[in-house]
Amino acid sequence: MSYVITDACVGACEMACVHVCPVDAIHGAVPERELSALSGTERVKRHPSLQLYIDPESCICCAACEPECPVSAIFDEEDLPADKAWCREENARFFAQQPQP
Repeated sequence: MSYVITDACVGACEMACVHVCPVDAIHGAVPERELSALSGTERVKRHPSLQLYIDPESCICCAACEPECPVSAIFDEEDLPADKAWCREENARFFAQQPQP
């Protein structure tokens, strides 16, 4: 079981969840360092379709990220709304496509 970031994150990427994750399970296609250097407005302007994802293999279900999300995009996978079920696979797919160290 893990937490899932839904498409409500698209374009927002507020990053608060990243900073509270104790196992560094939250990532996106753009490095955190680069995103953190941008204001929220600039981040949305430069990366309008960007979203963050939670690695289902690394997530320890601590729930630290959920209350930090200002756009309510994060759900325990058991509480994921039916119309957002596809986001579970999207999160897993993002990490499956990343190069392995």
